[in-house]
Amino acid sequence: MKVKVRKAVIPAAGMGVRFLPATKAQPKEMIPIIDKPTIQYVIEEALESGIEDILIISGRGKRAIEDHFDHAPELEAHLAAKGKEAALTAVRRISEMGNIHYVRQRRPLGLGHAVGCARAFVGNEPFAVLLGDDIVRSAVPCLKQMLERHAELGGSMVAIEEVPREEVSKYGVIRGEEVGPQVYRVNDLVEKPPVDQAPSRLAVMGRYLLDPRIFDLIEETEPGAGGEIQLTDALRKLVREQALYGYRFEGQRYDVGYCLGYLKATVDFALEREGVREPFLDYLRRKLL
Repeated sequence: MKVKVRKAVIPAAGMGVRFLPATKAQPKEMIPIIDKPTIQYVIEEALESGIEDILIISGRGKRAIEDHFDHAPELEAHLAAKGKEAALTAVRRISEMGNIHYVRQRRPLGLGHAVGCARAFVGNEPFAVLLGDDIVRSAVPCLKQMLERHAELGGSMVAIEEVPREEVSKYGVIRGEEVGPQVYRVNDLVEKPPVDQAPSRLAVMGRYLLDPRIFDLIEETEPGAGGEIQLTDALRKLVREQALYGYRFEGQRYDVGYCLGYLKATVDFALEREGVREPFLDYLRRKLL
């Protein structure tokens, strides 16, 4: 009997070194795309996919995330007094988005360790992981796509995307075989392999559906690449015990944790925003002439 995935974990304790100095005093997850913080897009994806409870793994200097999703009585009173009903509705909606919980990763020991901090929250049921600086734009939310296939297949699942050969060393990369449309049975994973040693060009992106067995395997995992406890290393152990699938999702992914990905997301989102698109296009045309 397959169990419904009700909970999601969003690791957001990283120091954001790829986006310094902007992230020196501001969480990278709070950098806005147009007028909405990155992590809000991620949470909206989870909720639109049917997730009921979300745990954010935060860390030192991440209080702004909690404040963003909390009520702001003074701000709400100010907006109400000024008759700014649209802004007031938007602010209140944020604080009522869903059941959001928090726990701190006390030491920056890697993604695997961050996921391990969710053990008490998750309990003994499958759960989702969404990285807090990965945005996926798609007609059907990326996580929902995965949940639909997970309901058919069971096991655990990672989102994958084909990347240029020269970029494989930035990601965890799978070795596997295609077993259905957009689905691969994973036989092994390698974290940030050298270009000439990568088993494929299929890279793991920021969405996971995991069996709770992963927590025991994380505890058994020694520090790996970068001296951190890598989730990929725990997944390699999981593959030896149960099915792990890679799912090639439909949609456009943006890694907004670094400058180029952030700029791409900003431009694409601006070109879809009513009231922004046309003046922004005019500006771009003038700059490119």
